[in-house]
This record gives sequence, structure tokens and C-alpha cells, in this order.
Amino acid sequence: MDLVGACRTFVAVSDHGGFTGGAAAAGVSQPVASRRVAALEDHLGEPLFERSVRRAVLTPFGREMLPYARRLVEDADGLLYEAAAARRRPWRLAVPETCTTGGLARLVARARDLGMNLDPRPERPARRAELLLAGRVRAALLAVPEHEAVWAVPLGLATAQDPGVRRIHLETLRLGRTTRGPARRVWLQPEDDVPHLRDPLTRLRDALGLRPGQLAVAADLTAAAAEVLAVGDLLLCSAPEADRLGLHWRPLGETTPVRGCLLGVAADSGPEPPLSRLGAEIGRCLGVPGAEPEAVVAARGGEGRG
Repeated sequence: MDLVGACRTFVAVSDHGGFTGGAAAAGVSQPVASRRVAALEDHLGEPLFERSVRRAVLTPFGREMLPYARRLVEDADGLLYEAAAARRRPWRLAVPETCTTGGLARLVARARDLGMNLDPRPERPARRAELLLAGRVRAALLAVPEHEAVWAVPLGLATAQDPGVRRIHLETLRLGRTTRGPARRVWLQPEDDVPHLRDPLTRLRDALGLRPGQLAVAADLTAAAAEVLAVGDLLLCSAPEADRLGLHWRPLGETTPVRGCLLGVAADSGPEPPLSRLGAEIGRCLGVPGAEPEAVVAARGGEGRG
């Protein structure tokens, strides 16, 4: 038996003094209202209304039960209201600044199809972890090494001119004794200024005999791309990023850096949203090549990572 529906009808019939008005107020037909009240009487074991009069007159038992039924209906209505409010409440998700506007728009639209009001906030890696730990976002795409990642984006080097080779080797940037002109630099975006990407490249730079300044971190993607276009430097980025910038992308010859991400959800964020069904859209935002994996909520509690 639908106890809440039966109590709602019982209260409505009592408040309107009859089954006709009560049924209309409860949004059901009069026969349905009669069956609901009869079922509630059977369930409670006593009649709620006098059957010997034309109007809906409460029995002593009905008068005693009415306040409890009213409270149950009010609590149910409060639950439904809070549930609707929770669905409308934005799910703030900290995302990498490398996500495109179009990718984020598709992610928000897909989330809306699933009844989720997603509010993506582009932030840098350390900031995303901080916001999650502080509870200022309910979820975040955290930068992690490849072996921890749910989404992995291979990185290479982009140049303004076609390099004329299938791969770009960093050793070709080494200055010789007779080399003239400034040393070409490799620019990292803030998204890739994390230990698991920066440190291996730094060790490779040193092993190949490049100068310290030949590996640099840009203030933002615009500044890095400007250096590539103006002086012939190189940009560490994904193939889709290079394409959007009109640059020529090639894999590295010595190594394959990977920009890894996983989804972290705050421990106190409440019931999990349908984020597990947004894996493909998240992958597209991040620039994952080929078939994107389904998202797995792989971190809880907001532990920050490099």
C-alpha cells in the first residue's frame, strides 16, 4: 500500500469535508480516493470516517490519527522539495584549463540530460586539488601520473613551421660550438607544470646537455603559443591543442609524456551524481584520443596530487 498517498487522501478528504472535494484536492478520482481510505482503514485496523452520514465525518479514531497522517504528508512533501532543490544545486567540478569551451558545453549538456546541474570551473592542477580538499568544489579532475590515470592524453611538441620529421628529438635542440642564435626553448603550460611531467623532462634536458633555460614554464597557453610563433620555440601539448592553435605537432623522440587525470569526489559531497556516465564527455574535454574510457570515481576525500 502507498502509505503516503493514502494519508494524503485521508487528510484531503477530512479537510474538504467529503470525498468529492478531497479527491480533487489529492489529484485522484473519487473511486480511487475511496479505495485509498478503505485500504488505510484496513491497514490501521479501525474506520476513519463515519459511514452512516453523507458528509465525511471523522470517527474518534480518525480524529486521533489525523495529526499523524498530516505530519507524514508534510514530511513527505518536505523530502520531495529538498530532493528537487538538491538536483538543482550546481555540482561544481574543477576542470583543467586545457578543456575547451565547446567540450565543456557538451559536458554540461550531457549532465543536464542525466538530471545533473554541472558547473565546471577551469583551474590549474594544484588549485583543483586545494578546492576539492577545502570542500569548495564537489568534484575535481586531478592531475596524476599515467599509471594512476583514468584518462590519459599523450603529449608531444608543436612548432610553427613543419619540422619535416616524424618525431622531434630534444637532442636536436642542443647548441653546438658553432651554433649561432638563441637556444630554442620547450614551453610547458601551467597544466603540465606538475612533478610527474616536469621532473622527467628536466632530467632528460640535463642528460642531453641542454641549457637550463631551454625548458620553461609559461604563464599561460597564450604566452607559450606566442613564443612558438614569434621566435620558433616549441610547445609541449596534445595533438588537438596544436591543431586548434594552427601548429604542427609531432611526438617526442626520446619519451612520451602523458597528461593523466582521474576524478576526485569530496567525501562530504552527498550522494554521488551520475558522473560515472559522463566518461566519454570528460575524455573529449581532456583531449583523450580514440575511444574514451568510462569515468570511475577513483579518489575520495580530495587528496591533492602533484
